[in-house]
Amino acid sequence: MAAVLAVFIAAIALSSFLAGPRLAAKQFSFPYKQAGLTERQAAAQLLNRFTYGATPGEIDEVVNTGLEKWFEQQLEANNPDDSLKQMLSQYDAINLTNAQVETLYPRGGTVLRLAVKDGVINRDSVKTDKKEYRDQIKAYMDKNGMKPQQELFRQFINQKILRAAYSKNQLQEVLTSFWFNHFNVSMTKNDCAGYIPAYERDVIRPNVLGKFDHLLLATAKSPAMLYYLDNFQSSGPMDPAQNKRYAKFIENQAPNMMADSTSPQAKFVKQAQKLRKAQGLNENYAREVMELHTLGVDGGYTQSDVTQAARVLTGWTVYPLEDRGGLGTFGRKVANAYGENNLKNIGFVHEGDFLFNMNKHDKGEKTVLGHHFTNTGYQEGVDLLEMLAHNPATAKFITKKIAVRFVNDAPPQSLLNKMSASFTEHDGDIKQVLITMVTSPEFWSKNALREKTKSPFELAISSIRSLNASVMYPFALNLWVTRMGEKMYSYQAPTGFPDRGQYWINTGALLNRMNFGLALATQRIPGVKFDLAALNNHHEPESPEAGLAIYGKLMMPERDLNATIAKLTPMLNDPDLIKKVDDAAGKATPAQPADMSSNDMMMADNPKLAKAKVNKGGKNGGADKLMYAMQSGPGNNSMLSQVVGILIGSPEYQRR
Repeated sequence: MAAVLAVFIAAIALSSFLAGPRLAAKQFSFPYKQAGLTERQAAAQLLNRFTYGATPGEIDEVVNTGLEKWFEQQLEANNPDDSLKQMLSQYDAINLTNAQVETLYPRGGTVLRLAVKDGVINRDSVKTDKKEYRDQIKAYMDKNGMKPQQELFRQFINQKILRAAYSKNQLQEVLTSFWFNHFNVSMTKNDCAGYIPAYERDVIRPNVLGKFDHLLLATAKSPAMLYYLDNFQSSGPMDPAQNKRYAKFIENQAPNMMADSTSPQAKFVKQAQKLRKAQGLNENYAREVMELHTLGVDGGYTQSDVTQAARVLTGWTVYPLEDRGGLGTFGRKVANAYGENNLKNIGFVHEGDFLFNMNKHDKGEKTVLGHHFTNTGYQEGVDLLEMLAHNPATAKFITKKIAVRFVNDAPPQSLLNKMSASFTEHDGDIKQVLITMVTSPEFWSKNALREKTKSPFELAISSIRSLNASVMYPFALNLWVTRMGEKMYSYQAPTGFPDRGQYWINTGALLNRMNFGLALATQRIPGVKFDLAALNNHHEPESPEAGLAIYGKLMMPERDLNATIAKLTPMLNDPDLIKKVDDAAGKATPAQPADMSSNDMMMADNPKLAKAKVNKGGKNGGADKLMYAMQSGPGNNSMLSQVVGILIGSPEYQRR
């Protein structure tokens, strides 16, 4: 019996070890009472900061669960998400590997190259008849099982909207957006665009509640980042031995490989020769990993440190990906023929889509921030990133950015000191930094309540959650988010979107937000459904003024809305409010237009729109016409709809 008991205890211990570290139950408590907050007000603060907005009744759920226990569950990110998984099951592209994306959703240049090679298209037809060219390209893609990249991006953006709106693990989704923005890559750069879905799925989301150095290393090795900041092509000078080996390779192999000048082998040799001549150091990633990812612009590094760090990171590149008979396919064949073990023995490192190419690595001595790096190949880069991740300047820079996101635009130094110390003490453990922040009195002070401005994406998602809405066609929401100034995954600069209220709010932005609120509340946005009466247990307000008070409390719980109601009341009985707001928005700062491909994405999202008569509105093709239809359609112009639209567009609702 004792032996059986010992085995049982050992099994429990082993399972606990394999499960990884967990937070003990209620290790911490929240000092919200010191700030004069009730438990319900504190629950509202948690939901404003760590979710995309409270759903109806969610404050009660948090109070009943216990504030600390609810937060602990969010930190663990293990809440069941079965209904969300069912929603996402319709999107077959969001789980593809980068190699599968290259095959199924090739870039336009790849499709053209293949079509020309197969004799289907004459390059001159692009100039002479663009419609004929587009039709030929589409037919060629259909025949060969290829799909346009817009379809990949549509599914990717749709899943983002659905995750934000419906995930039970809200903190994980909020942090996924935060860390993606911190380690920004952009769809505006074609070379990396197709790799962004896997970047968010495999690199960002799994690491948002882990150790910072793990997240930093994962981003540095991802194809999306390697292409976005050009480190994939950064190389050091070839040493004499390499030059001899390369010359011998060309001498022995080139005649056979160049026999057919149009073959992938011949193109591989030409490309290799071209790259060899053009090879050199690229400092883009080294600069941004210091300035934006770790130390910060005032982190104490010099231009010399940037150059030396770039030398350390030479050879960090992308393993050749299958690309339908192109250079990637042939490059992979060469690597496979040489053998994984042989590559490893000469210093190459292959992990997933990442490749450390020893032949491109600068083997000289380097010094970064006073730390000397010798010729240890791949490990040099790992050591550099670990050194940056554990630098005191990084602790200050990262924790301030977290505080700005979750507290206010100018967090107090007393809080920053505690968070920076926690980052250092706990080896960059993001969970522990968040716990330090939320258990500090500064988090609960009046200066932190409702002091953040919602981004357009946050406004759209919080509105969906406030109304308990069902979203069947998410891409329509994306058009509105873009119109309000936030084109998802397309911020071109590596800084990511600024996280401060003044960036998002101006006269034009407020009018577009009011426009959005009215379009949503009057159910002019296709595929978004909700029951306003059900939110108030099907009790009809006696007047617009009563509706404003009732629904204000439902949508912005635990807030003093007296001033807001006084400002909004004059708008209640204006039958032309929607037209006036739309006209004023058009005269103010122009909203960011959706691109032409948004039309195709929207039609793919909601096939019924393909039959609709969308003939008016704007000069930007289908996307603007769809926006016009959403704003000017019949909708539901009831008193209650206008009340809710005004609330969504109100300045108070923009705050979280």
